[in-house]
Amino acid sequence: MERITSFCIDHDRLKKGLYLSRIDGDVVTYDMRMCVPNQGVYLENAGLHTFEHLLATYVRNSVYRDQVIYAGPMGCRTGFYFLCRDRVSKQEVIALLQAACAFIKDFEGEIPGASCSAECGNYLDHDLQQAKRYAQDYLQVIQAWKPEDMIYEDSDKAL
Repeated sequence: MERITSFCIDHDRLKKGLYLSRIDGDVVTYDMRMCVPNQGVYLENAGLHTFEHLLATYVRNSVYRDQVIYAGPMGCRTGFYFLCRDRVSKQEVIALLQAACAFIKDFEGEIPGASCSAECGNYLDHDLQQAKRYAQDYLQVIQAWKPEDMIYEDSDKAL
């Protein structure tokens, strides 16, 4: 079997950031790398889960709602994948994710989609304070990010 694109990135050199992972037709996959891989610090489930609920809610209520395909965590718990149509520019993606992180870090109130078992398959496993810390940290990482920063450094798989 052919190795998938995400396994071809040298995770030993990967840093926190926002990267263009792949393009499939008009679907663009972005790598929201929030932790340095294989360094022993990973997103914890409750905070990751809350971050996901808030991220998905924000991007699916933005002006880009019809262009957003998916926003969800990586199995390795070092970040998220964000998929959207290619009609959204790299600069717009950066701005959208900066705004989403600002929204999450300042969020107060009931977590969307987590009030009962009918809304979420693990509705009791949430941590708003942790999600806010993740958002604050990642916002600092991507605050000055530019489209030219979206290339995996030292990689054969740069798009």
